[in-house]
Amino acid sequence: MAPDVRLVAHDVGRWATLVLRELAHGPHSFGDLGERLPEISAKVLAERLRTLERRGLVARDRLRAFPVRTRYRLTPAGRAVRPLLVELYRTGPAIEAAWDATTPAEPAVSGGDGAEPVR
Repeated sequence: MAPDVRLVAHDVGRWATLVLRELAHGPHSFGDLGERLPEISAKVLAERLRTLERRGLVARDRLRAFPVRTRYRLTPAGRAVRPLLVELYRTGPAIEAAWDATTPAEPAVSGGDGAEPVR
């Protein structure tokens, strides 16, 4: 199965595309990724990196230094997914607008106390 199909077919979890996007710019340490993606908790970032590593899209390199440093990078399969990610980010706003246009608005529900309707 091609890497891009594998990415879509398997649940790699929320935030995975953002992690892949950052790694597409080059290798990063865990701390660098955390700074670039402040909306992701350290726990979730670690989980996504492990999942992406298990899926063969990300590799972890331990650098010889003191203290030991770890850097994450895209594997060849991860780099092969890049065109799919670019297309997803390019078409995302159009898809979201189409969904918004076809999703019926939720009806207002009155609380029965004379207050404003709840949407």
